[in-house]
Amino acid sequence: MQAQYSYVHGASQQPLIGATIGDHFDAICQQYASREALVVRHQQARLSYAQLKEAVDNLACGLRRLGLQAGDRIGIWSQNNLEWVLTQFATAKAGLVQVNINPAYRRAELEYALNKVGCRVLILAPSFKSSNYLEMLQDLAPELASAAPGAARCARLPQLEWAIRLGSEKTPGLLNFDELRRPASRAELNELAELALQLQFDDAINIQFTSGTTGSPKGATLTHHNVLNNGFFVGEAMRLTPQDRLCIPVPFYHCFGMVLGNLAALTHGAAMVIPAEGFDPLSTLQTVADEKCTALHGVPTMFIAMLDHPEFKSFSLDTLRTGIMAGSPCPIEVMKRVIGEMNMNEVTIAYGMTETSPVSFQSSTSDPVERRVSTVGRIQPHLEVKIVDTDGRIVPRGQPGELLTRGYSVMLGYWGDEAKTAEAIDKNGWMHTGDLATIDDEGYCNIVGRLKDMVIRGGENIYPREIEEFLYRHPKIQDVQVVGIPDHKYGEELCAWIILKPGQSCSEQDIRDFCQGQIAHYKVPRHLRFVDNFPMTITGKIQKFMIRQQMKSELKLEEEAHA
Repeated sequence: MQAQYSYVHGASQQPLIGATIGDHFDAICQQYASREALVVRHQQARLSYAQLKEAVDNLACGLRRLGLQAGDRIGIWSQNNLEWVLTQFATAKAGLVQVNINPAYRRAELEYALNKVGCRVLILAPSFKSSNYLEMLQDLAPELASAAPGAARCARLPQLEWAIRLGSEKTPGLLNFDELRRPASRAELNELAELALQLQFDDAINIQFTSGTTGSPKGATLTHHNVLNNGFFVGEAMRLTPQDRLCIPVPFYHCFGMVLGNLAALTHGAAMVIPAEGFDPLSTLQTVADEKCTALHGVPTMFIAMLDHPEFKSFSLDTLRTGIMAGSPCPIEVMKRVIGEMNMNEVTIAYGMTETSPVSFQSSTSDPVERRVSTVGRIQPHLEVKIVDTDGRIVPRGQPGELLTRGYSVMLGYWGDEAKTAEAIDKNGWMHTGDLATIDDEGYCNIVGRLKDMVIRGGENIYPREIEEFLYRHPKIQDVQVVGIPDHKYGEELCAWIILKPGQSCSEQDIRDFCQGQIAHYKVPRHLRFVDNFPMTITGKIQKFMIRQQMKSELKLEEEAHA
């Protein structure tokens, strides 16, 4: 009788990996020592697995030289590069908790993230795109400039001891990353090996911030076991082998890059190929062709940008076979073009969330195209999912309800926030995703909406409440409501309706200027309207769906189809 209910379990003959990332990394590097492990095109870097291990071990010892202990938090605020990959594996080997800082963050977000989890170290790039990271850090921590590296005590960042910059230039009070990469001594390597015996695969290894419905981002805390196994089984779904070369243009700070990219490749002895520091359609196409990549990751907007690039037809993509499209719904015409014009016959669709490491569902390389665009595939191995109604009762197959996930992939919790953790993970271990979904008779899952009003803009999850609480700080704003409205390019865009305080006047540009440098660019509402009131229910509850409907009508927008 169980088949009639919306419950699926990924029974598997393939066991979970019962090892830390460091132990598994060492075994892979030994097994595939001579094979190419990492190619970083924009830095002209090529490392075999043996060379990658040597570089990672040197960095792990360099970090321990700073006096860091297992469990200490170390932030990294950087675009995609060699140093990011080395840090990902070196922190794991040193037992440190790597804290991913979104490259789009600005001062207020950086300050919150570092203090929330108590980072002792911040590794940062000098700049990226329009962001001057060094300048923002120096604004927050002017004490760094007049102190010896490691000796500053910063009033606004009280737990930060070390700031480590990338690049060869010198900055007062900061160490250079390459200073940590000098060859480790035999004694240091022996200590690192001894530490490996103490680390456990259930230890926290990574913190990723997700926007919070209450305005403050939450630090989803993931273990070796969470991300190592998720990376492995995602790679299995793509049928990766040591002969594969995975092109990774998606950001490392997000699970898409560091788990579905780096860890999927590593666990299969495949090569990680990094085309550029950020997504660029031309450099990605060039990299796939030159490096003979067999797999490629991206959100639908990335694939559209490549397919529509004027030089697209000049590149040979014959070696491509598979990859992942995720982050937002995939239009069927895009999927057909990716298969037909990019040779990705075995491209897969994946669904998940940061709190579940991230993937819960993934299509297989052999699923029909229609299945790959109308659903997010079937349950991943060793995981459970059930769909429940508002009373928490499991619903019949095909009926929508909230998607709940349980298993090895569920995070430890939100760092330093037991209350929010208890709201997300119930007493039976189920992670409440907030997504509305259905599961059909064959076990395929379809995401049909969201319980909460989260906005997904080009693969970035944004909670309107966070933007509202930031805008409330504006001295002229009395009230504000933020909603997501359909957008052809990004799937959704933010719209803010603003009520000004009596007697005040304000322009759209004033609001954008207020946001500049304080919140990430993708969180700045594209559409702004100044209004006298909001649509309300009789009981005084604001009807956001009415705001959304009115904007759709005003802008003549059609709803984007959900996959």
